[in-house]
Amino acid sequence: MLERREFLKLGAFFLAGYGPAGDRTGESAGPVLRAGAFRHYIDFFNSMVEEGVVQHIPDARAWEWLASNIPLFECPDPVFEQTWYYRCWSYRKHIKETPRGFIVTEFLRPVKHAAEYNAISCAFGHHLAEGRWLHDQTYLDDYLRFWLRAGGGLHPQFHQYSGWAAHAAYERWLVHRDDGNLADLLDPLVLDYRTWERERLLDSGLFWQYDVRDGMEESISGSRTAKNARPTINSYMYGNARAIERIASLNGRTALREEYEAKAAALRRRILARLWDEKAGFFKPLLASGGLADVREEIGFIPWMFGVPEPGKGYERAWAQLMNPGGFYAPFGPTTAERRHPGLRISLEGDDCQWNGPSWPFATSQTLKALANVLQSYPQDAVSRRDYFETLRVYTYSHRIRLEDGREIPWVDENLNPFTGEWLARLIKIRKGRFDGRGDHYNHSTYCDLIITGLAGLRPRADDRLEVRPLLPAGTWDWFCLDRVKYHGRLLTILWDRTGRKYGRGKGLRVFVDGSEAGRSGGLEPVCASLPVR
Repeated sequence: MLERREFLKLGAFFLAGYGPAGDRTGESAGPVLRAGAFRHYIDFFNSMVEEGVVQHIPDARAWEWLASNIPLFECPDPVFEQTWYYRCWSYRKHIKETPRGFIVTEFLRPVKHAAEYNAISCAFGHHLAEGRWLHDQTYLDDYLRFWLRAGGGLHPQFHQYSGWAAHAAYERWLVHRDDGNLADLLDPLVLDYRTWERERLLDSGLFWQYDVRDGMEESISGSRTAKNARPTINSYMYGNARAIERIASLNGRTALREEYEAKAAALRRRILARLWDEKAGFFKPLLASGGLADVREEIGFIPWMFGVPEPGKGYERAWAQLMNPGGFYAPFGPTTAERRHPGLRISLEGDDCQWNGPSWPFATSQTLKALANVLQSYPQDAVSRRDYFETLRVYTYSHRIRLEDGREIPWVDENLNPFTGEWLARLIKIRKGRFDGRGDHYNHSTYCDLIITGLAGLRPRADDRLEVRPLLPAGTWDWFCLDRVKYHGRLLTILWDRTGRKYGRGKGLRVFVDGSEAGRSGGLEPVCASLPVR
């Protein structure tokens, strides 16, 4: 594997000759970044390896499509910047047109456990979170209908995996405020919740799931046969109940709002009472055989992704495990199980879908989303902005692969050896002589959403208040710019310029709406302002 400094040089090489896209001093309105300054990334990605599977937007049209659809991002770390554009480029590969409209795929190549058109529901919530920042939302409109309105009901394979559909749909609405679409989804989302209650609700009021149906095969605590009450599905269902409550309120359905407000409150009490291990200071699965699992697993961070823990009650001490080398910290982690546990395995034998130690972008995305919520909404001293940045940096630098010809290129696949950065499932398949490239550009996680809502700190809201709470630690970068972010029908720019010389808009953190400044702070402190009246 390349050393970090070598990869920085590689990123700098890709930037060479293009100049700083944001050096446009003296302007006070309009976009800050020039889209053309980033085209070289797309040209390089198109040339990295053979295109292979072609779906709705081929590589030859990638730049044209991306230039009109994505926010632009610039920062002083070339690996962060390159990874941003790589993840936009790779997401585009997964947009597929079908006779039933557009969907977003997980695997580019067909897999036997998929529904028609190679659709899989496992990463549906991640697909909505990442795709909500596209300027054209037609793709997600269709994708929601595909799963939630299939012939008048839910798609028969939608519940093949646990998910947070209602939460993700509401979070998407917070960005675009498309009231008609959200109203049309309310009854299908209620059906989704009630179907989960029929299929997975225990007498205790908690939900159970097999680890494989969480999309998390071969975990230390999990089982393919036992009805364990896992932090995953229970947190998802809490998030779904809260989302239905809010959507019902927006649509004046008072009885439904009250019903799901009560469901959410009851489920929260049960999660906190039954899945929290006070001695270990961590959320764990409650086993069907009785008692909590004897291992801390990364899924114990998921409750904060949905705001389950009550602030000020001491639950946040769980986050001290994130950066602990005996806990989850690893050079290419986090690990999916705590490193100190004897059941942790990093193996080239057995199943290639191991969640008993290897690092998965799916889980890392959830952890970073949960961590952003902790830092932006919970008073605590267990974890810091610097921990967020380090975890995001590790995740960013994990997006790479060394090819047989010695080239190192940006990449995302299934799971990683957290100590070497090698794509583990890929190596297992190669070793067994059954490599088929199924994990190439794997669309099973988020990245750009983490930059927008975490690092840059945009917190989508239901009202016309604009809230930016950046998680970039002081003293890390002197500048960054996130431009052309479509939000509530406007275009936002969030930029940080420590000296004021990079962008010529003055010192500090600046937030612009349609080119006009809406708010500022002298450092990396929160900015709260009102969206201008149109």
